[in-house]
Amino acid sequence: MSSALYFGQVMHQRFAPMQYQFRYGVVSLKVDIDTIEQEAQNTQGLSLNRFNLFSVHFKDYGARNEQPWRAWADALLANYGLPKPAARIELVCFPRFLGITFNPLAMWYAYNAQDEMVAVIGEVSNTFGQWHHYVLCEKGLPLKEGIRAQATKVFHVSPFIGMDCRYEFRFFKPAERYQVGIYQQENNAPVLNAIQVGKAKPLNANNLILAALKYPFNTLKVLWMIHWWALKIWIKGGKFHKTPAALAEVNYSHTEMKSC
Repeated sequence: MSSALYFGQVMHQRFAPMQYQFRYGVVSLKVDIDTIEQEAQNTQGLSLNRFNLFSVHFKDYGARNEQPWRAWADALLANYGLPKPAARIELVCFPRFLGITFNPLAMWYAYNAQDEMVAVIGEVSNTFGQWHHYVLCEKGLPLKEGIRAQATKVFHVSPFIGMDCRYEFRFFKPAERYQVGIYQQENNAPVLNAIQVGKAKPLNANNLILAALKYPFNTLKVLWMIHWWALKIWIKGGKFHKTPAALAEVNYSHTEMKSC
């Protein structure tokens, strides 16, 4: 079984309109989307598509319409040039804890039969119920270890950051350690860095209980930090950006990442 828990931290560093840096502990779940149903059945404290101490649901990721992840991922990656379905796909996300979840960023990693990474999907969500997929795919060619990719911002996330932005993504194959970073520039100046790191632990009942004790209400804490720092920025005079009219009614979209 390739699934695991990652105990780690998220770091946010903001450069404008005010400077700050903070860190908080998080637990993430890595699942093989083809075996998660069996693993959930065999792991006390974890469920697929039903309530438990921890759970994951088809409706929380991907198409978010109850469609199985494999069918959705195969279709999306084919649209971006993957010549045949990936041999294996992993999802790294914040699981539901007692039915509660929010994922600012979930990551999908696709592999060929030689266990080489061939595609990555960054799933970005905002607090308005919208989500977007940034897709990196080199038409079936293996991606380099220590991937760097760029994308133009097309999805409204923070109301205190405008749309004239670019992202640089940095990520590695999830293994014993997990690391992903997003470096955002606005008008060609650094505005926000967000980095998540973690260390793998086996996915089992004991470690799920440990995660519940160590990181209770994991995603509520994420939501609290987002709104707390938004309030502080607003108090200090940060410019508020409304959702662009063209995006206000678009719940879901996807665009390309390109290697750099």
